[in-house]
Amino acid sequence: MPYKTDKDKLDSPFLKRTVKLLPCQKEMIVYWSKVMGYSQRQLAKMFNVSRRTIQFTVDPDKLKANIERRNERGGTKQYYNKDYHNAAMRGHRSYKSRTLNKKD
Repeated sequence: MPYKTDKDKLDSPFLKRTVKLLPCQKEMIVYWSKVMGYSQRQLAKMFNVSRRTIQFTVDPDKLKANIERRNERGGTKQYYNKDYHNAAMRGHRSYKSRTLNKKD
């Protein structure tokens, strides 16, 4: 039976755990890369993400091309592990329930 919070959405990027970079951080990365001359490796180390994430943030056209090539190959081709997925969903539901039900 689904949780009550399954239908509720976490609208804020500050609450979503899947967000690697916040919108303000993305703006800083683009500015520092193009104006200040920081390298992708330096920015990746500063923000604790991969160099590929920095590359896609600075040049969104590369991200679109990458997604198109991936779809031509047939998707992500990731394997599905039922036990791992169930445990991850339980953890996500409890996090979402705690977050949405907090009383200020």
